[in-house]
Amino acid sequence: MKATFGAGCFWHVEDLFSKIAGVTSTSAGYIGGELENPTYDQVCTDKTGHAEAVEVDYDPAKISFEDLLDVFWANHNPTTLNRQGPDMGIQYRSAVFYHNTDQREIAQSSKQALEKSGKYNDPIVTEIVPAPTFYKAEEYHQKYFKKNGL
Repeated sequence: MKATFGAGCFWHVEDLFSKIAGVTSTSAGYIGGELENPTYDQVCTDKTGHAEAVEVDYDPAKISFEDLLDVFWANHNPTTLNRQGPDMGIQYRSAVFYHNTDQREIAQSSKQALEKSGKYNDPIVTEIVPAPTFYKAEEYHQKYFKKNGL
């Protein structure tokens, strides 16, 4: 199964999900914009509409989509529009790109539960939208932390 998340800079997000039992592979890339096969430089202009995202392949017998969402929510700020920490721009937006109706419903329920929990004073701005074409980022972005000893 696939899950796709935008939660800021894809280097951190990819590293995080790659270490979870039941995740079989991860890829850093771009999703949700107008341009086909965008490059990192193009996405960084904040004009293509893409989000930096991570496509997660997982074994649902070992980890659930709900568990992946728990990791997603716990590891970024879903209340900052087009920003994570010092990174600003539409490419750093918080988003769940769902691959089927079940994922959409689970993500919406999860978001509603988090909103009702009172954990955040500000509204959650995370988009929950259908997954369009995912474009794998350049090779130097894949497993960036591991390749660079970070």
